[in-house]
Amino acid sequence: MKKKSSSEVHLGLLQHACGPDPKANIAKTLELAGQAVRRGAQIICTQELFPSQYFCQKEDHEYFKLAEPIPGPTTERFQKFARKHGVVVIASLFEKRAAGLYHNTAAIIDADGSLMGIYRKMHIPDDPLYYEKFYFTPGDLGFRIWNTRFGRIGVLICWDQWYPEGARLTAMQGADILFYPTAIGWHPGEKADYGVNQHGAWEIIQRSHAVANGCYVASVNRIGLEQPIGGDGIEFWGQSFVAGTSGQILAKATPDQEEVMIVPIDLAKVDVTRTHWPFLRDRRIDAYGDLTRRFID
Repeated sequence: MKKKSSSEVHLGLLQHACGPDPKANIAKTLELAGQAVRRGAQIICTQELFPSQYFCQKEDHEYFKLAEPIPGPTTERFQKFARKHGVVVIASLFEKRAAGLYHNTAAIIDADGSLMGIYRKMHIPDDPLYYEKFYFTPGDLGFRIWNTRFGRIGVLICWDQWYPEGARLTAMQGADILFYPTAIGWHPGEKADYGVNQHGAWEIIQRSHAVANGCYVASVNRIGLEQPIGGDGIEFWGQSFVAGTSGQILAKATPDQEEVMIVPIDLAKVDVTRTHWPFLRDRRIDAYGDLTRRFID
């Protein structure tokens, strides 16, 4: 048997459908996380907002009842899980921070069960069936990393995927792996005309983050057709994946099947890649000031 390298880490990505019952969704996620542990996962990442169906398809005050504080009951269950199994967990939740103040938040739990911190989604979309601005206040903690037992990780969430600035600022703090809990899919009526290009753009932009920053990228998406408000709903396209430090696809899930992905990566390759492709060295930081402007007229 091949000996495991000291720099090798096994990622566990949980791709599945979500139903209308939050308790069942949380139990399902814990069950899949248990499968990941038994197969050797050391860092486990959920999909975006896994306790519920994707409620942002409609602006409805009733859905604020799905939110919970962090720390709270769900983080406590995952802290207990992490402590029992000695694994790192990234759990994506609907956070109630205060009355009238809510965030789309990822909790980062270390392998001893401690809550290391949270990341609040910075970029908030407002598109047909993705009415997130109604629910979520933009994140105010900035881009962060956590030095977990199994590696330095950064966490961003879904719509953040489209912004190279977020990936860069996280990588510049030393992240070896960027995790993106995700809930993205097709409008069924548009799939035939735009589906291939939409999915291709989503995958390419994230692979480009791996290339530009010489790090690993792990994107965890849900599956299934969700129609919580009727109509055509959203067909989530799955295809969770891990990209290597040169942007290559190391593993990729199916579009429509529940999967517990276990993906071994070698953190030593981050240093090798960044040394041979020294993009961080050659950045012209003296010329980038206009990036903080909305537009250059």
